[in-house]
Amino acid sequence: MANFQRSYRDPTAQNPSKLTNAGCSGVCMMSTTWRDEQHPSFINFVASFLSANSFRLNFVPIAPDFIFNCGGLSVAFVFVTKLDSKYISPIFSRVQKLKGQFANLYVVVILPTKEQNDLFVRSYFKYGMELGKPTFVPVQDLEMGFEKIVNIAHSRGVCKQKAAIAKLKTERKRSVQGMDAFLRVVTSIPGIDNHDANALHQAIGSVEAIAKASKEYILGNTDLSADKAAIIFRFFRDPKFYLSPKINGLEKQFI
Repeated sequence: MANFQRSYRDPTAQNPSKLTNAGCSGVCMMSTTWRDEQHPSFINFVASFLSANSFRLNFVPIAPDFIFNCGGLSVAFVFVTKLDSKYISPIFSRVQKLKGQFANLYVVVILPTKEQNDLFVRSYFKYGMELGKPTFVPVQDLEMGFEKIVNIAHSRGVCKQKAAIAKLKTERKRSVQGMDAFLRVVTSIPGIDNHDANALHQAIGSVEAIAKASKEYILGNTDLSADKAAIIFRFFRDPKFYLSPKINGLEKQFI
């Protein structure tokens, strides 16, 4: 177990978190194996920091050290709190394995000295790591490392939410545009108004489906009159009818 001599600051005492102010919430799953290897005071810091930022903490036997679910996105983390030459090979072997299992994986490494930083750089290339796959985040101390983890998880979650909102807006816009086009087509049928068009859309669906519907089907599934059902049926089958000019909103009758 790591032997921490320093005392940990209260995460709620200084610099009130921007995440709390932003109304952030999510779930943090911590590996029970990783937890048992850390000093209890640091685990207390982690728990307090998560609570202050509205994250729920669960202890779970998972492969990464942390998995955050924020904004509907899961982000996995390996948190290397002690880099030592005898641990290098297992660390990079584990990272190589996990990157194939998690689409969103980050590795946070504590590098407080130049010697440890040099060791990390040499090992990074020695073990054939690919830049950005996964992303390594070097930091100087434990608290900074965990704060980085929470910030990354939160930022990825916000991006996911914004992307989802943008997608919904795009789909809504397409839906509105599609409905406008539907109404223009269906109300171009002589005697059919917006109410009739909406009834046809709800009961039958697309213009193509309406074009294939029989008079009996239209009558049986909408509140349209028999005359309107006959007009719709004829409109999609009689070229003289649907190509004829309108006079005062009515079709020009053909003999």
